[in-house]
Amino acid sequence: MQLVDELSMIYTTSLMCYATFSFSQPGLFRLVLGISLLGLSAFITLYYHYLQDPLFHQNAFAILTAIVLFRSMYVMEVNIRPSLKKRSSPVGEDKTNPTSLTESERAANIRRDDKIIREMWIMVAVGLSIFLGGFGIWMLDNKYCTSLRRWRREVGLPWGILLEGHGWWHIMTGIGSYFYIVWAIWLRHCLNERQGEYSLNWPSVFSLPECIKTPSPQSKVASNGVPRSSKNRSQNGAARDKNA
Repeated sequence: MQLVDELSMIYTTSLMCYATFSFSQPGLFRLVLGISLLGLSAFITLYYHYLQDPLFHQNAFAILTAIVLFRSMYVMEVNIRPSLKKRSSPVGEDKTNPTSLTESERAANIRRDDKIIREMWIMVAVGLSIFLGGFGIWMLDNKYCTSLRRWRREVGLPWGILLEGHGWWHIMTGIGSYFYIVWAIWLRHCLNERQGEYSLNWPSVFSLPECIKTPSPQSKVASNGVPRSSKNRSQNGAARDKNA
């Protein structure tokens, strides 16, 4: 059961690695990448089962996570930050079709993308801090397991729960992984130039972020061209007159 618990981390990170490196790549590249990651996961599984050494698993997981994280950061900076996006694109090419945008609209897009970049970096910092905090607690729990068990018995319930390092590891890495998943989803929408269709809902660093679909202007208008709010008020008024 311990192997299943720990190897699932490798498999999940491999999936994230595929999603990060396969974006906008040709089919052959995605096929080779998928087979390579599948082979790597199989190798780590078999070798870890042979060694039975937690240090090997920790190093493999840390390396995979670092690769995915730094690749995502690079993609985010090059493709979203206005100055780098303009520099990395061929002259005259703009995914937002610049011929149909006015100067004020271009300026608004630049301000929007700068705001998105700032929010993403804050999200990365918060999520990574929580994740690394959980990872550090997990390593300390593995190293001082005997002492922590003795202290938990001495303290007793309910305060002994605070010394459950393995439990805190699951909670904190779960929250940190959630931050990464939301970041990856929001990043993918931005790479697809769909910032106008989706938005990041994150009131504060003490709340969990979520990527939500932004209501389109058409959804607020009925099929006959009358705004839904006005139509609803008219229907409610007619109902009151009928009841009277």
